[in-house]
Amino acid sequence: MKFWPLIKVLPVRTHFRFVRLSRLFATLSIIAVIGSLALTLYPFTPPCGGLACGIDFKGGTVLEITTAPKAVDLARARAALGGMGIGDVQVVGFGAPSSAMVRFQVAPGADASATVTRVEQRLTQTLGAVRFVRTDLVGPKVSSELFGKGLLGLGLAILAMLLYIWFRFELQFGLGAVAALFHDVFLTFGMIAILRIEFDLRAVAAILTIIGYSMNDTVVVFDRFRENLRKYKRMPVGEVIDMSINEMLTRTIITSMTAVLALVALAVFGGPSLYGLSVIMLFGIGIGTYSSIYIAAPVILLWGVKRADEDAEPLKPATVR
Repeated sequence: MKFWPLIKVLPVRTHFRFVRLSRLFATLSIIAVIGSLALTLYPFTPPCGGLACGIDFKGGTVLEITTAPKAVDLARARAALGGMGIGDVQVVGFGAPSSAMVRFQVAPGADASATVTRVEQRLTQTLGAVRFVRTDLVGPKVSSELFGKGLLGLGLAILAMLLYIWFRFELQFGLGAVAALFHDVFLTFGMIAILRIEFDLRAVAAILTIIGYSMNDTVVVFDRFRENLRKYKRMPVGEVIDMSINEMLTRTIITSMTAVLALVALAVFGGPSLYGLSVIMLFGIGIGTYSSIYIAAPVILLWGVKRADEDAEPLKPATVR
């Protein structure tokens, strides 16, 4: 408890006028969403468009190798595999200096097992003593099925969130929540395209986690908003939205920071296989908090909200500065 005063640097109650800037940020968000869609879809090269598709979705082979105790000579490995005619070959460091990951695509009609054997022999001739830790082969049919199921999972998750918010609150709340979810997903795809993060099943898992985190943040704000609508029945809806967000802002910041600290550690120490997932989720936490404030709540304001018990005696409204 003696460290608790350190958290007191955050105010217990803020008085920001979020709704006043909602049109500006809504315009910026629309521009950002359009740009993200353009980056994601262009150039339109199936199956992933402008995204850097991983082996999971475009098919291919991944070899995890180690030359412990000596470091892997990545340049020699790339040069040796580059002349084998096996398409785009990637050799990247993986965790320790003695470990590396080799990615390549098997030519159509070629024997995948025979190609893997040739690659392993060439690596052994080039690097000396090599131990092959893991070998993953994903065929074109499997990769297309994984891609379709990944997109289906994202769509069903968003639909389930809409139904939940509709059941928990009202339809206009559900529309605001789903608008925020689409906003978060599209911007996350744009970030993945800009940073050239490999889009694979781990990226899909990260996006699904972002959907859940964003929805949790939105539900908390909506719950307080609904409570304040019942308490302050004569206060304009915009002021009620500002009050509700300000009441939950400190709690949101503290909660977000705990997740950010864990994800930063994962990005720094988790190695290349977890770096992309960590960056996507870090971005998602920030954009999810933003969308709860400037996307979900303003959509309710534009759509309109029905107040319960309009004829009841209102409480004295609080002053929001």
